[in-house]
Amino acid sequence: MAHIAVVILNWNGREFLRKFLPSVLAHSRDTAEVIVADNASTDSSIEFLQDNYPEVRIITNRTNGGFARGYNEALAEVEADYYVLLNSDIEVTPNWIEPVIALMERNKTIAACQPKLRSFHEREKFEYAGAAGGFLDEYGYPFCRGRIFQHIETDHGQYNDAIEIFWATGACMFVRADLYRKFGGLDEDFFAHMEEIDFCWRLKNGGYKIMYCPDSVVFHVGGGTLPKKSAQKTYLNFRNNLSLLYKNLPSHLLLPVFAVRFPLDGVAAMKFLLDGGFRDFYAVLRAHFYFYGHFADLRRKRKLLTQNMVHGIYRGNLVKEYYVNKKTLFTELKPDDFVK
Repeated sequence: MAHIAVVILNWNGREFLRKFLPSVLAHSRDTAEVIVADNASTDSSIEFLQDNYPEVRIITNRTNGGFARGYNEALAEVEADYYVLLNSDIEVTPNWIEPVIALMERNKTIAACQPKLRSFHEREKFEYAGAAGGFLDEYGYPFCRGRIFQHIETDHGQYNDAIEIFWATGACMFVRADLYRKFGGLDEDFFAHMEEIDFCWRLKNGGYKIMYCPDSVVFHVGGGTLPKKSAQKTYLNFRNNLSLLYKNLPSHLLLPVFAVRFPLDGVAAMKFLLDGGFRDFYAVLRAHFYFYGHFADLRRKRKLLTQNMVHGIYRGNLVKEYYVNKKTLFTELKPDDFVK
């Protein structure tokens, strides 16, 4: 059998560990090794684990390098065939591991896969961070089957087919360990947010598939580290989105995409300002200053990568579809507008 390591990255998440670790152990211990990687927590997380779960291996990172570096440092110490990157604020269910591994074992071109992600608090609804699989429009706006911008669908079984997607959620990502290492893991300059999209795009540019497996279901709290309304989250989302576009877009799309994207960011910044969100307005400006100031570094990264027009990119403007054409459901987007 494949050696599977479920690795929970923790930062000051003692209460999440108390609440959700029992379900992870109950539904994983016969199939996988469960590891907690602590990202230099200042609460009593480690003491809690040592006192209550001495059987759980703890990897201690010396500093909090965010989601990306935290996982890279921890996974460098884990020998396995498959890594499962699991948020500490997720409730797993019986048989959550086996269907995903079976799907990946049947097709060696599948590099990463995610389960169905539903909301812990509204259990019949999909959850924002991954829903039924992630996609991206050609201007860099991420969305999911089951979630477009802030509109989240109720799960009626409409996405119960296993399909190839563009990105798998970092909240619960299954990935082949050898490919994680081969492709350099998560980009540590991202710190947190969209690093999983960048990683999946690199895997797809390398000729591999990202999949969604509906036979595995987990429930996600979301917003456990940074609240949804956070200027720092706004900054990271805008900054990292520009970076992943520049790193991974085919050359012929760079100019037309950024010619549209820069004005759209300006509109978003002004909307923040008009709504009284000065800190969010400034966060968008900071994101652009970072992008221009680190352009040489991004260019060096880009030269090391292959860029293709890969399966799953939506050839359209999701902002227009959502705000102008009032399309709030994934099923309202034309299948022919996705790169095959």
